[in-house]
Amino acid sequence: MRLDGRTNDKLREVKITRHFLEYAEGSVLIQIGNTKVLCAASVEEGVPPWRKGERRGWVTAEYALLPRSTHNRTTRESTRGRLSGRTHEIQRLIGRSLRSVVDMEALGERTVWLDCDVLQADGGTRTAAITGAFVALADALYFLYREGKIEKLPLTDYVAAISVGQLGGDILLDLSYEEDSKADVDMNIVMTGKGKLVEIQGTAEKKPFTRQALNKFLEVGGAGIQTLVLKQQESLGEIAARIGFSTKTLLLATRNEGKISELQGMFSDLSVPAGDGSLFSSLEICSLKDFPDLPDVEETGSTFEENAILKAETICRMTGKPVLADDSGLEVDYLQGRPGIYSARFAGEGASDEKNNAYLLKLMEDVPPEQRKARFVCAMALAVPGQKTAVVEGSCEGSIASAPRGSNGFGYDPLFIYEGEEEKKEKGKTFAEIAPETKSRISHRYRALQQMAELLKKNFYRFR
Repeated sequence: MRLDGRTNDKLREVKITRHFLEYAEGSVLIQIGNTKVLCAASVEEGVPPWRKGERRGWVTAEYALLPRSTHNRTTRESTRGRLSGRTHEIQRLIGRSLRSVVDMEALGERTVWLDCDVLQADGGTRTAAITGAFVALADALYFLYREGKIEKLPLTDYVAAISVGQLGGDILLDLSYEEDSKADVDMNIVMTGKGKLVEIQGTAEKKPFTRQALNKFLEVGGAGIQTLVLKQQESLGEIAARIGFSTKTLLLATRNEGKISELQGMFSDLSVPAGDGSLFSSLEICSLKDFPDLPDVEETGSTFEENAILKAETICRMTGKPVLADDSGLEVDYLQGRPGIYSARFAGEGASDEKNNAYLLKLMEDVPPEQRKARFVCAMALAVPGQKTAVVEGSCEGSIASAPRGSNGFGYDPLFIYEGEEEKKEKGKTFAEIAPETKSRISHRYRALQQMAELLKKNFYRFR
């Protein structure tokens, strides 16, 4: 734990207050921990002389520390008659970061100035300025759109920034001034909402760092930026839906081909509309097969719910993406609920579906039909950066067959006899004898997903 009680991968408290100034087209007070930055966006008709005639706009920034924003008073740079090298560097960084997500042709020949004034500094002032200035910029551009001066909101994505550092062997996210002043490595990362890098400013303050450490810095920083993007979206409200950031990605925390196929099919069946009238079928669904370098998450929980949460939160933290994870399995009454959470490895670590089925049949040998009651259970967890993980559970009642039947499905499907009422014509068949599209409407996984649908709808626009 750090001095303020945070874990190494946690941001300080973030608060974004829009419309902080009366007259600016866009203004934001952003507070990250004890760092406070006032960002004002001003629109001017016309562009710098070197850009005239190009029919393209310009976005630029100014940055300043107020005299008592730090522990000791600093003289105003205007009094000294020149800007420091640090100020020049930060202004250019803010401008580059914001321009990376603006369609200059759609903006037309006008300039947006972002004035970022640090009211209180406790580390991360430049990254807070970028994060807050984006919201002020979005408001200023929306003002132009409402006034009919531009035809569309010329933002192609979100952009935010965060600091990452190494101190005493630990990699820390969002360093305070005290941490930053002692850090072995200090790094500022600017990234878009879609996860594309805009700029990396990394310095070995005391000792060089490895390529592996750099990858870890980017992983930790990327997850932090995803949380900041969610804060920006929450702050912008209805404007967030207008930003040209339409890719909605949901990561399924599994490499199981059968489960991936089944879940993807279920999404196309869900008919709950999202905020823009789309269906969940317009979600971009990916899986851990698209991330071969990610390690497997060890399922150390004692319940389906604990394992689902563990997988969802771990993968979400590693990727910065919204993650849907499930832990599901078979509970047999005669076996006091086994195999339960050990369903995938009932016959031993790495056991195939065939071996698990054979072992189950051996344990159920000579058990009469009335004692072969069983159910499939699915706990499903949705982890979204910066939000509390949501969990639901679905189940499907049935019984265990005396021998495998059918060629569809996976896992214990050839042994699980469906005894539900939704599809009466399928009653008495094993899941492996039922057509996949029918099974997907009656399974434990679909019942859990139906409960998850409203949560997915609520988070639809927040997905990157």
